[in-house]
Amino acid sequence: MNFNRHSNLEGQHAFLGASKYHWINYDELKVAESFSKFLAVQKGTILHSFAAQCISLGQKLPKSKKTLNMYVNDAIGFKMTPEQILYYSENCFGTADAICFRNDFLRIHDYKSGVVPAHMEQLEIYAALFCLEYHVKPNDIETELRLYQNDEILYHHPTAEDIVPIMDKIITFDKIINKIKEREG
Repeated sequence: MNFNRHSNLEGQHAFLGASKYHWINYDELKVAESFSKFLAVQKGTILHSFAAQCISLGQKLPKSKKTLNMYVNDAIGFKMTPEQILYYSENCFGTADAICFRNDFLRIHDYKSGVVPAHMEQLEIYAALFCLEYHVKPNDIETELRLYQNDEILYHHPTAEDIVPIMDKIITFDKIINKIKEREG
């Protein structure tokens, strides 16, 4: 038997594929809802890429109360770096949507294109990762975190009491994971 070659599909997964088999239990309404969410995630990825390009190029968007416009224009105004990886270890790293650190002031912005309420904890983790990677003590800096979602901006000014416990967990949990990797390796 000579199987058909589908080289253009290698490494990809179909929405109704075997590796994500739960769809076989869906009804028509559930599959439509699930596919709509899938498309929203794809659109969010494209919007993040577009925003990063605008920020990198310094291309402001028309002044507006729209989430994307406010996010891009603020990031440009604050001279932020888009899509910056913050790294502690291979077990713990993440990509901040936009970040800058000047004059002992850490600023991290996150753009959310979806409607599911975002959580500030994600940005606190980025702040902890920043402090760990660049050996900055949270007590020595000011931090402002912003979430851009649903045409609103949520602000948070975490203290060292917010960030240090996250840093401690990262360090502790990383050690636990590395011990397991050594045992299982």
